[in-house]
Amino acid sequence: MKFFVDTAEIDAIAELNDLGMVDGVTTNPSLIKKSGRDIIEVTKEICDLVDGPVSAEVTATDAETMIAEGRKLVEIAENIAVKVPLTWDGLKACKTLSDDGQMVNVTLCFSANQALLAAKAGATFISPFIGRLDDINLDGMEVIEDIRTIYDNYGFETQILAASIRSVNHVLESARIGADVITAPPAVIKSMVNHPLTDKGLDAFLADIKAAEIKIL
Repeated sequence: MKFFVDTAEIDAIAELNDLGMVDGVTTNPSLIKKSGRDIIEVTKEICDLVDGPVSAEVTATDAETMIAEGRKLVEIAENIAVKVPLTWDGLKACKTLSDDGQMVNVTLCFSANQALLAAKAGATFISPFIGRLDDINLDGMEVIEDIRTIYDNYGFETQILAASIRSVNHVLESARIGADVITAPPAVIKSMVNHPLTDKGLDAFLADIKAAEIKIL
């Protein structure tokens, strides 16, 4: 499974990237706004830092302007994936940009039917939003599972990018179902290391080391 980091904070990306935990990055206007920096400037810095795809989102809602913005965004770096919304105009933009040979991430997906349309339009990535579905008492993981089944049935190459990840359980279930990618905030990825039995075991080891006065250096 690929790990994308859902942030525009350079330091957080760099820390995880140094550990080999970053296969790509997803950004959006809200995340760029939080960083307080220019969208082109921060996106270029991220692209220079990581080797994998960096999703940069268009701000327009009509197909013609989305296509123009997408073509502008891909000038930033070769690893840009243009992020478009799952609307009819977004699908038109996806088809055109995909035909241009560009990576496209179709975002704001909430159903398997939507994901099927995105795959037909040539999307590189489809981003179903797990957490937001859970928020309205729908099963986000069920949508991931349905998309996986449909894509496997027909051999679609669009990668399932599980988004709106809120917890380590979301990561686990996405991996279990077979999502190709998860994108999560740095805090969620880092919290995957935590386990109370690890902490308990380490405390015991440290107590034994202290009692035995063991030193390596």
